[in-house]
Amino acid sequence: MRLGELKPPRGARRRKRRVGRGGSSGRGNTAGRGAKGQKARSGGQTRPGFEGGQLPLVKRIPYRRGVRGAGSNMTGGPPHSRMGVVNVGRLSVFPAGSEVTPDTLRQARLVREDRVKILGSGELPHALVVKAHAFSKGARARIEAAGGRSEVLA
Repeated sequence: MRLGELKPPRGARRRKRRVGRGGSSGRGNTAGRGAKGQKARSGGQTRPGFEGGQLPLVKRIPYRRGVRGAGSNMTGGPPHSRMGVVNVGRLSVFPAGSEVTPDTLRQARLVREDRVKILGSGELPHALVVKAHAFSKGARARIEAAGGRSEVLA
């Protein structure tokens, strides 16, 4: 088979529907557009968000200005950085006695964010040195119960 001999299988391609070509075609007269009106004319569609002349929703609501960070209450300050969360149980993928930092958590694909908080769900089978930006009380207790220690990063 050559490139010039390629063609789609029979029935795969359909002819364009030619509307407005006489009554016997089944698509004559109004050509499938219904009766008269804006939508029957060429180019007769309204733009997205048009509400028939009524003041649109986007103009009715107040206009918000400035940078709004998560939980910043419209102060205009910088957006808060998101904190990734990891449960203690997920830390069992690291070998015993190893040091767990936000960088190692990112490499293990447990978080994406720069800042990390460790939560207390799950069991930790061995001792680890865990360095994170925040810990829940339960997480701290579980890490220390396994013989490890937790260090808070600035």
